[in-house]
Amino acid sequence: MSSECSFDIVSKVDMQELNNAIQQAEKEILTRFDFKGSKSSIKLDKDQLVVTSDDEFKLQNVLDIMHAKMTKRGISIKNLEYSKVEPAAGSTVRQKISMKQGVDQENSKKINILIRDSKLKVKTQIQGDQIRVTGKSRDDLQAVIVLLRKAEIPLDLQFVNLK
Repeated sequence: MSSECSFDIVSKVDMQELNNAIQQAEKEILTRFDFKGSKSSIKLDKDQLVVTSDDEFKLQNVLDIMHAKMTKRGISIKNLEYSKVEPAAGSTVRQKISMKQGVDQENSKKINILIRDSKLKVKTQIQGDQIRVTGKSRDDLQAVIVLLRKAEIPLDLQFVNLK
């Protein structure tokens, strides 16, 4: 067995689960009484959601339904980035929501500083959109995971490849 243990910190949205959540939300919108005759819809376009509705109030209700379905399926809404509500064709409104995939540079630096300040005997290495944490003790690695789960980071972090 090797003397070094490691894991990767990533931030990814499971697109299949997201697709399932969107389909469930669409079904609920079709069956709800308050959306009868409404032009409300949710479309997934690569890594961007486009939510359309009659007015801003109904748009907010569509977003609430979508958030509930996403939460039930284990998808964090921390990785959603909302644009401004804009007018669309046919007297409707539209809002684009982009998915944050991967740990960006700014958050990588915050995570590195958090881990360094914890005085745990681990090393971090930024590898593109993920961070590799290595150390001799698995207990230290698990302490890093606990530390990051408690930290106020605006991303949903997953910890993979624990070796």
